[in-house]
Amino acid sequence: MNDRSAAPGSLALVESLVNTLDLESGADALDTAEGRARFGLPENPENPENPENPENPENPENPENPESADAARDAAGEVARARELRESLRAALLAHAGHPPHREVTPLGELLASAPLLVTIDEDDGSARLAAAGAASLLSRTAAAVAEALIAGTWTRLKACEAVTCHWAYYDRSPAGRGRWCSMQVCGARAKMRRYRAK
Repeated sequence: MNDRSAAPGSLALVESLVNTLDLESGADALDTAEGRARFGLPENPENPENPENPENPENPENPENPESADAARDAAGEVARARELRESLRAALLAHAGHPPHREVTPLGELLASAPLLVTIDEDDGSARLAAAGAASLLSRTAAAVAEALIAGTWTRLKACEAVTCHWAYYDRSPAGRGRWCSMQVCGARAKMRRYRAK
């Protein structure tokens, strides 16, 4: 949907996560192994070809093994939490553009409050930065990205498209910071055409 360049710095992670779901087509990149791998998420435990799936006949582990079932539940839970985070981020990005949430979501602040972060200090130059306490934690990496963007003054420039069939994340580089659509050529043109037809 978006013909803009990626968000700067660590905000690219947030933009990329929000854009894993194409609302118009319903395609969800988190349904694919490649899409989940981009965010450090586990292979879908429900995928019958996943060697860790207890129902896969090639799985050397006993299907009755409770550890295998626990791992599958943990993986499914991690993907579900990533989807919850994605939609909470989308609601925040809609708010940045002055729009109401697209649906009821867990407030982003509640999710990020549980994300462990560390302040790391570079021993050579003494500079400090936030880092995820658990490198594999998508929630912690997202919290660090948001915190860094707050400090840089770029957080509110990351927005979600106003078009209800889109809500794609984009970084608003307009001088006044009043962009409304991810793409003027697609979503902006559609909105203008609807207004014209309504006259």
